[in-house]
Amino acid sequence: MKRKDLLAHLIRHGCMMVREGGRHTVYFNPKTNRTSTVPRHREINDFLTKKICKDLGIPIYK
Repeated sequence: MKRKDLLAHLIRHGCMMVREGGRHTVYFNPKTNRTSTVPRHREINDFLTKKICKDLGIPIYK
């Protein structure tokens, strides 16, 4: 999946960017008080996409 599609999904479900790291971006969901990191690659595999959504407590992107 494209990174920009995942980020749009995260923002649509109320997640916000906390900070930029060296190779990852940290996102936070204020509704569930959970965080997850998103790598800065153009493509992110489906397994990692599901894990990020699960970590943040939002529906899995399809």
